[in-house]
Amino acid sequence: MGKMALHWQILLGMGLGIALGLTAAQFAGGSALVVDWIKPFGTIFINLLKLIAIPLIVVSLIKGVSDLKDMTQLSKMGIRTFGLYILTTVLAVTVGLVLVNLIQPGNFIGEDTRQEMLTSFGGDVQLKVDEANQTQEGRGPLQPLVEVVPENIVGSMADNGNMLQVIFFSLLVGVAMISLPGERVAAFKKVSDSANEIVLRIVDLIMLAAPYGVFALMAALIAEAPSFDVFKALGIYALTVVLGLAFLTYGVYSFFIFFLGKMNPVDFFRALIPAQLLAFSTSSSAATLPVTMDCVEKNLKVRKDVLSFVLPIGATVNMDGTCLYQGVAAVFIAQVLGYDLTLAQQLSVIVTATLASIGAAAVPGAGILMLVIVLESIGVSPAGIALIYAIDRPLDMLRTVVNVSGDSMVALVMDRTTSSGDTPELPADTPVEL
Repeated sequence: MGKMALHWQILLGMGLGIALGLTAAQFAGGSALVVDWIKPFGTIFINLLKLIAIPLIVVSLIKGVSDLKDMTQLSKMGIRTFGLYILTTVLAVTVGLVLVNLIQPGNFIGEDTRQEMLTSFGGDVQLKVDEANQTQEGRGPLQPLVEVVPENIVGSMADNGNMLQVIFFSLLVGVAMISLPGERVAAFKKVSDSANEIVLRIVDLIMLAAPYGVFALMAALIAEAPSFDVFKALGIYALTVVLGLAFLTYGVYSFFIFFLGKMNPVDFFRALIPAQLLAFSTSSSAATLPVTMDCVEKNLKVRKDVLSFVLPIGATVNMDGTCLYQGVAAVFIAQVLGYDLTLAQQLSVIVTATLASIGAAAVPGAGILMLVIVLESIGVSPAGIALIYAIDRPLDMLRTVVNVSGDSMVALVMDRTTSSGDTPELPADTPVEL
């Protein structure tokens, strides 16, 4: 019997983890047993992925930029990449706002259920609100731009939340390399290329533990889940988010993939299965980045200079799934709490969610912090986040899948629309490596 493909191993781990979590929840002390003895292995797996995230971004960006021929090629790719990221983000929020206004999920939650959720999760939400307010306190309009430039790169690399600063430094090194004569940077180029190979090998070693890490994460998620009644009450809201994510992924993205990426969308999404499954399990596009890069290079045949530039940046600044969720969640909370949002306020949600997504940490739970900023921008009490807190993690898993898919779509489009001439397109009958 041949070796089972990675995506099947991950799916098997997810299935066994869900089964264990459901079984443990039926016995007294079962959930505690999973949390104490199974969940730590999932945490170790996520820590391994986070461990390699910063080194991967540094070496891949330096290699990607230094492999470019000149500054003209870099500026062209940079402008197009950021332009496409902003366009898809605005489209994502717009899709969310249209759906939530059509379905109006806030009208499906009764007063008793609303009070129960506000009471149950109010304390956890207040911690998130306080954290967001502390972050925003005393911030001027240009503060996000100031925070892109680090004062100490070593300190920035010590925290995965500072990825935008690490990206800035890596781009600066890459730009310096292509602006100098080749013979003067040849030695460092060899070192950076070797470092890139070493990091990618570490990623391969970490991925050997992926099925076991996913098993532990899913078992803990099910064991720690709130009561089914709470999920049932939030079903229409969750359905609205899921419909939006599905339309964005298989509608909007498929349009770009087919017309600009020159590829069958079915082949595209089939090629991304390992990255999507890992994104679903970890709820972190940064942690999934190593696998995303591997899938995009090997399965989509995107050339390295493109994916090394586009994907690390996308993991930080492109969060389409999260921004769509922001739009749905903000209007849903306003509906339940009795706020009547004007068109101007809903348009401001698009602007605020787009800006808040740039530089947000690509880690689990970052969407909640972003939502605090969005709600305060339209005058809705952030305490209303308690209404959706119970179901945030499952939706976080789904929107991370969309975030990763969006990054990969942009990488494919950039590969097909930037001049190179040396990247073969996939024939229709080419088997996809998984």
